[in-house]
Amino acid sequence: MNLQINKKWMIIICVSVLIVCCFYYFYAMEPMKSEVVKIEEMDMNEFEETISSNEKEPVDNGEERTSIVIDVKGAVLKPGVYEVPQDARVYEAIQEAGGLSEKADELSVNLASSLQDGMVVYIPIKGETKENPFISQNVAEDPSQKKVNINLATSEELQTLTGIGPSKAESIISYREEQGPFTKIEDLLEVTGIGDKSFEKLREEITVK
Repeated sequence: MNLQINKKWMIIICVSVLIVCCFYYFYAMEPMKSEVVKIEEMDMNEFEETISSNEKEPVDNGEERTSIVIDVKGAVLKPGVYEVPQDARVYEAIQEAGGLSEKADELSVNLASSLQDGMVVYIPIKGETKENPFISQNVAEDPSQKKVNINLATSEELQTLTGIGPSKAESIISYREEQGPFTKIEDLLEVTGIGDKSFEKLREEITVK
């Protein structure tokens, strides 16, 4: 009889312990789990906000620089293909190529000439007779006749043209610097101060190539 009573109490005690353990697990541990989940969710949200703000934040790469590619050949220290600013001049292309060599014929080159994308800058050697695209007065098909390249000529060279004085020469230079190189000689009519009569007088004296 006493043995049965003892077994009964043992069962009651075990069940009670089990109930207490379950209570502790579900009601005491659950808030801790919830706290961990909240912390993980908060960290993930903060991480996503950081990523989002980084994506939205503009990257300052500075101003875009428009450039052109030119090929520098001839009497320079480092011939090759170089990228220069769109508004660069011949002298800047020469600087990129390491400067002129001792044999360079600097007098035959207009260092102030503007450049175009894909252009070849050729610097001749002293005494060389090879045609140089940067000599402002190029020999036409008729060797006795010379034409002034209105895209490359200096103010002084433009003033050698019929009817072109200092004022009109500066107007031509200003126009090509603001509007870009002349694509055909008739474009000269767009320059202020040059009309049809003036153009007809110097038509045979000019070229754009």
